[in-house]
Amino acid sequence: MTAAIKGGPCIVMVDAYAAVRGLVLEFREQGCSVVRVQSTREVPFVYRSAPYVPDDFVLDLVHDGDPAATADAVAAFSPIAVISGGESGVELADLLAERLGLPGNGTALSAARRDKHLMIETLRAAGLRAARQLWATDADELAAWHRELGGRVVVKPPRSAGSQGVSFCDTPEESVAAYRSLAGADDVFSQPNRGAVAQEYLAGTEYMVNTVSRDGRHHVCDVWRTGRVSANGVVDLCDALSLIDSGSRVVRPLTEYGFQVLDALGIRHGPAHLEIRMTPDGPCLVEVGARIAGGGIPAAAGLGIGASQLDWTVDAYLRPERFHARVGTPYEVKRYAAIAGMVSPVEGVLREYRGIEEIERLEGCHALATLVKPGQEIRRTVDDLTYPVVVTLLHDLDEVVQRDLNTIRHLDGVGFYALEGS
Repeated sequence: MTAAIKGGPCIVMVDAYAAVRGLVLEFREQGCSVVRVQSTREVPFVYRSAPYVPDDFVLDLVHDGDPAATADAVAAFSPIAVISGGESGVELADLLAERLGLPGNGTALSAARRDKHLMIETLRAAGLRAARQLWATDADELAAWHRELGGRVVVKPPRSAGSQGVSFCDTPEESVAAYRSLAGADDVFSQPNRGAVAQEYLAGTEYMVNTVSRDGRHHVCDVWRTGRVSANGVVDLCDALSLIDSGSRVVRPLTEYGFQVLDALGIRHGPAHLEIRMTPDGPCLVEVGARIAGGGIPAAAGLGIGASQLDWTVDAYLRPERFHARVGTPYEVKRYAAIAGMVSPVEGVLREYRGIEEIERLEGCHALATLVKPGQEIRRTVDDLTYPVVVTLLHDLDEVVQRDLNTIRHLDGVGFYALEGS
């Protein structure tokens, strides 16, 4: 525990793990003290390898299930805001903000901001385009639903993240197998899946739209186009994100639909991360997180734009008048950015990466992070949590960034990974 910053405002952040340290540090740089609240007694599976830095916080409190006691404990610091650091903290952040009378999204729609089935049904009730879906708790019912729907179906955990446990199923038998692998298993937050969500597969390019809201007014900070490959048995694996200009033709319909989604889900304050498919019939939500984007996206956006969700979130809570004066201003791409994940087709103990220096020499290579290091276990990449290497590209020309993305995919493959004993 560190001493509070005298005279500075206090921010409460629920589930502020390492993935959102950038936001914690941004508030601290503005003279804030930050109180960390952990929503679960144990650190969830997804955060155990790099939980958080204790010295970043003036108080590190583990919620014991009593909202009144937790609210009383943080109230002693006279916080001006309660923010969720990640998916697992959304509902407790809503509850604490409401109890403390602070700007927040309320608790009425908290569950819809976390449960992926309820989320889509809430959009449908609001008259928005929404995927056809089934809350699956019975294998036979799921198989019959898939047969009637036809085509490809996506089966996913109801409250997980990082595309963990998501399956793309072309037959009822595949849907049932995916459902059985999820039912009763734990998600990345170490919580049991109580059933599964089955949804129609949405054809079209997927975009990530990152926003910040204050008093119900929404701002688009950055938009990313996702790249997709079929690999390791995953039909639609995300392997890259490319920052697109706010003047791109697709941004306006994404923005209009995205703001309607935020309104329908009661997101009036703070950051949000929307994943939207641009289908032949228009935009349709995959899912939304009522929290800041993960995966290093805000940092990469800051490199390309000069500002990001981090800056806008700080303004929304510390300088709302400045936020309202600038809200809706189109962002300008000054340098094009992309984030690429290497797609491991192998499993075992990694000895070395072959040719990684070729990636480092790429004209647009800005940073390269080895998430799996030599001597560690490497797995096949099947979701956002199993990329062994992540490359950030940055260049004045989008053509160079796209060329380097293609080169990375060319270099990737079985020959890129040398395993112990091979």
